[in-house]
Amino acid sequence: MSTEESGTREPIHVVGIGADGWEGLSPVARRTIENAEVVMGGSRQLDLIPETSAERVSWPSPLLPALGELLDRHAGRSICVLASGDPMFHGIGATLARMVGPERLHVVAHPSSVSLACSRLGWPAHEVRVVNLVGRPVKNLLPELARNNRIMVLSSDGDTPAEVGALLSEHGFGDSELVVLENLGGRGERIHRELAARLRDRTGPLNIVAIDRADSSAPAEVAVAPGLPDELYEHDGQLTKRDVRASTLARLAPRPGELLWDVGAGSGSVAIEWIRATRGTAIAVEHDPRRAERVTRNAAALGAGGIRLVRESAPEGLRGLETPDAVFVGGAVSVPGVLDTCVDALPRGGRLVVNAVTMESESTVTEWYSRLGGELTRIGVERAGAVGGFTAWRPALRVTQWAVTKQ
Repeated sequence: MSTEESGTREPIHVVGIGADGWEGLSPVARRTIENAEVVMGGSRQLDLIPETSAERVSWPSPLLPALGELLDRHAGRSICVLASGDPMFHGIGATLARMVGPERLHVVAHPSSVSLACSRLGWPAHEVRVVNLVGRPVKNLLPELARNNRIMVLSSDGDTPAEVGALLSEHGFGDSELVVLENLGGRGERIHRELAARLRDRTGPLNIVAIDRADSSAPAEVAVAPGLPDELYEHDGQLTKRDVRASTLARLAPRPGELLWDVGAGSGSVAIEWIRATRGTAIAVEHDPRRAERVTRNAAALGAGGIRLVRESAPEGLRGLETPDAVFVGGAVSVPGVLDTCVDALPRGGRLVVNAVTMESESTVTEWYSRLGGELTRIGVERAGAVGGFTAWRPALRVTQWAVTKQ
């Protein structure tokens, strides 16, 4: 039974606590913990508070699947949840707000690790981009290197700083200064500065990495504008080529935090560049096992950690997926039911872009255009290439592109 079905409406108190523990808490935070009947949190947070009359509940692993049942088990009791730093900043508070509603929460915030780091370095917090690498690939940092000079990285563990240094060095940012801030606010606080190219040592597990990016002639894979070079992708020919990909992304009109369906993903290039542009998520639907593996490898190599792979054929693989904000169909255009399913899944205002190369898929696209309208464009690209000792234009296959916004 969910917390909503249980009928309980008692507030859930969420208290942020720093590395300085009980001493760093405000009187309000201390009273909230002391008055609770149940105190929940990670073992590290629970160890920071003194014994009270409350029952202590340490988080299970994995936490999210068990959280609803855990709250229901203690329904009717005064619950206090401990969080690291600011509970609403990449913390349990945000998860609880989504689960039970913000009106159920009473949050007592504490400075976040980013706030503390900015105060130590004298950096304006509003000018800093934060990248969360907790449980995520370090290459997710790549797109942010093009956007920002100052970046704060939330580390997964003591290996993250060295991994960040290696990544920056590999991509031409070895002269950037990295500042590793360990145990911020606690008695073991330590601040270590080093150039990215020289940072190789393991640090304490509780750390944050500040990047002061040096100017560099950054490689293409760092860019966030649509249309990465084709050679950056591993593919077998099933790739939306660079110029057509740029047009596709422009018409998909990505917005921060949105979800894309990439149907017939091939090498995953459109989904990958959607994620890099939006910091959002994408579902790549690809039934061919070898191509599906390429999607995964390409996403990892280009820092698109928000991609999810569905290894099924369309339209079967589309059923039950989360509602998309936009859909791209690059394969299986003429398969019965694919476009019907995509159009039905989109909410009002959702965008659909379909690329057709064959006569059969172009016929399908033309029929849908006559029904729903939108924008129909034929794209022809020619590239200069050698012909003997001369240079001539080599035309690529023309692509018919249909773009429509659902009314």
